[in-house]
Amino acid sequence: MRVPSASLVPSTYDPSVLLTTAGMQPFQPYFRGEEKPPHVRLTTCQKVFRTTDIENVGLTKRHLTFFQMLGNFSFGDYFKQGAVDAAWELSTKGFAFDPEQIWVTVFGGDEQLGIGPDDEAIACWRSIGVPDDRIVLLGRDDNFWQGGPTGPCGPCSELYLDRGLDFGREEDRPGDDTERFLEYWNLVFMQLFLHEDGSVTELPKQNIDTGLGLERMAAIQQDVPSVFETDEFMPLVQVGESLSGHKMGESPDVTRALRILADHGRGMTFLLADGVVPSNEERGYVLRRVMRRAIQQGRKLGIEQRFLGQLCNTVIETMGGAYPELQRQRDTIQKWAGSEEESFGRTLEQGERLLAEIAARAKEAETSWVDAEDAFRLHDTYGFPYELTKELLAEQGLSVDDDGFAELMEEARRVARASGRKGADVGHERVLEFARSAGFHSRFVGYETTEWETTIGALERENGRYLAKLPESPFYAEGGGQVSDRGVIETPSGRAEVAGVYRVGDDQAVALELAHGQLEVGEPARALVNRETRLATMANHTATHLLHAALREELGTHVRQAGSYVGPDKLRFDFTHGERLTHDQIAAVEERVNVWISESHPVRAVQTTRDEAERLGAMALFGEKYGDVVRLVEIEEVSRELCGGTHVSTTAEIGLFHVTHETSSASNVRRVEAVTGPGGVDLFRRRTRELAELAEMLKVQEHELVSAVEKLQQQVRDAQKRPREDDRALAESLVSGAGEVAGIRVVAEVVDAPDAKALLELSDRVKQTLGDSAVVLGTAVDGRVHLVANFADAAVQRGLKAGDVVRVAAQVAGGGGGGRDTMAQAGGRDPEKLPEAITAARVAIERALV
Repeated sequence: MRVPSASLVPSTYDPSVLLTTAGMQPFQPYFRGEEKPPHVRLTTCQKVFRTTDIENVGLTKRHLTFFQMLGNFSFGDYFKQGAVDAAWELSTKGFAFDPEQIWVTVFGGDEQLGIGPDDEAIACWRSIGVPDDRIVLLGRDDNFWQGGPTGPCGPCSELYLDRGLDFGREEDRPGDDTERFLEYWNLVFMQLFLHEDGSVTELPKQNIDTGLGLERMAAIQQDVPSVFETDEFMPLVQVGESLSGHKMGESPDVTRALRILADHGRGMTFLLADGVVPSNEERGYVLRRVMRRAIQQGRKLGIEQRFLGQLCNTVIETMGGAYPELQRQRDTIQKWAGSEEESFGRTLEQGERLLAEIAARAKEAETSWVDAEDAFRLHDTYGFPYELTKELLAEQGLSVDDDGFAELMEEARRVARASGRKGADVGHERVLEFARSAGFHSRFVGYETTEWETTIGALERENGRYLAKLPESPFYAEGGGQVSDRGVIETPSGRAEVAGVYRVGDDQAVALELAHGQLEVGEPARALVNRETRLATMANHTATHLLHAALREELGTHVRQAGSYVGPDKLRFDFTHGERLTHDQIAAVEERVNVWISESHPVRAVQTTRDEAERLGAMALFGEKYGDVVRLVEIEEVSRELCGGTHVSTTAEIGLFHVTHETSSASNVRRVEAVTGPGGVDLFRRRTRELAELAEMLKVQEHELVSAVEKLQQQVRDAQKRPREDDRALAESLVSGAGEVAGIRVVAEVVDAPDAKALLELSDRVKQTLGDSAVVLGTAVDGRVHLVANFADAAVQRGLKAGDVVRVAAQVAGGGGGGRDTMAQAGGRDPEKLPEAITAARVAIERALV
């Protein structure tokens, strides 16, 4: 049975990898025994993305980041002999390879794993006539497959094609990483599970997972020396040749750059089509790294104009027939390609200049080592990918302190990581083991009811709580952004509260806290979901779908879900968009959702095939896992989304919808928080009460509040025009905190100033007090950034220019500006970036003075 390729974005239930890195990745629940596969034998052509060999892309004839993995899989059906027989038949008859040119490698054992050589696989190859001198034993690094630090794994056997002495030496052998022996097929005998402690245990069934790289096989079948000369790659190479005027093969540097453009062009196009957007975190950072690496290589080829959009279009035209999502997402792909190219184009020249200065200082100091803080400033302030910094420095024989950079990154992310996942504190492996050992599958009945008469099918005590499995469960397991249900389980002998519901593939386990009495396996049990929280959660989930539709209608179809939280208290929706929403846009979105609510659109959930759902235009959400049969939630005349969550019957049940916050979640990802139903009513009551209190404080009627506040604002503005004691104190504080670089007193700070004029006056006062000084100040007023650089003549004589420095800061804050060498002003659109902008100014001053 052939199944379509899964997304490059793994299921949210597979946290082991950021991107799909192997053909077997989507099938892990089948290998672990958590879910039943649609057939015991499957085949697929899976989209795959890896960055482990990114530095080799372009240098060799075969390394890629994005590629297509052909695979055949067996789940407890045929095993090693069957896989070997099928691979040999296709190789010698289907591909018509000379049997004398096929070599194989086999796992040679590993002491740490406690496993010896794979004698069974050796016997399989011998049985079909492969002589011992073409069977090579290799170690764990080469012939033991694992998809992550934990999970299904096993020994593997790889097939190599000997391409002869034209590609290498007589003494070359498979596993040497040379060009003579081309590895084209990997047979993984998926029979083990790797645990966190490094131990391995047998999987429930013996499975087969094979992977054959389509691009490598195309190079062999088309009789070309590299994958970059196959019919899928040449149109992309030709784009680079046409834009640059260079030809592949004219020099090693040109060939490498053109190959990188072709590979990275494919990779970025497919990542964008699958919903990834460039950012500084996780998979978004992987995409940004690939895009910015391509831009930098384009510059090396002399391509000055924007070209990512042309590369992406060529990928769509070349591969859109096989992957229709490329055609569907063409506009979104073009938007993000253009946005990232514009963004990085502004900083690439500056980053390369700073990098050249760092390299020059290292060479003057006669060291091959670059300080981690320099690399971190490039990454943190200018958005220069660390890996790109390392590559460019390596070209000059310089290295970076990886450990030091990692420590700086860890510190920078410490606060963001502080908020961990909530829920019952039982490890996934423990829950998985418990669910497996129960011997039955829990059927979720919570779509139809919030109460069910069932039994305690399995029970174990764990960390002061109980793990339970019910044959039928009305409790929703956390997934798709929706929190798990809370409730109670009552039996004749006791009562327990539901503390969490774990999702185990399409199965589940319930975490219980005993309230009184005791629980016994086999007892009849009444399972009751907390209706109040469930209904509130359902309203928020349906409202999330309405919000998604309204955002796409208002902002454009590039908007895609990038994460969500749906609970009884509120909803939070992360979506791909590069700019802050205006007040008018938020109001329009809120109004659209409330209109749909008032129109009482029916909400239906139906089971259908994935192909039919796509035909109907249903949206597949970021990071969700879908099989051949999917659950489609339709809000009549509004939206269709693939969703496993719980929903209201009509939109009217949602009640009031109100947006409470709109902020940045990550680069190119915005976040909206909102409340509905009872939560919205509570907010309305609280704000009504606060308005009444304000009116009483200002001694006016509620309808006069706006004019009263306007009068107060005018009074504040009038007061601000007069010199204040606070201004003098702030100036004195800045003076006392000034640093010194090469004899110039330096101040670069974020301050509280009412407007650009007050900011300039403050900088004048500080500069006059300090004398030979360079002063850069920034403030944020009414959603706008104001910046001023005020330099003494002595600072300008040392090479500082206020206009240059303030432009550096303004670019970070999303704006621009300029002025004289001694004084310049600028503005920006992003107040959240103000601290980074001031840091960039300080770095620019230090660089010019040192």
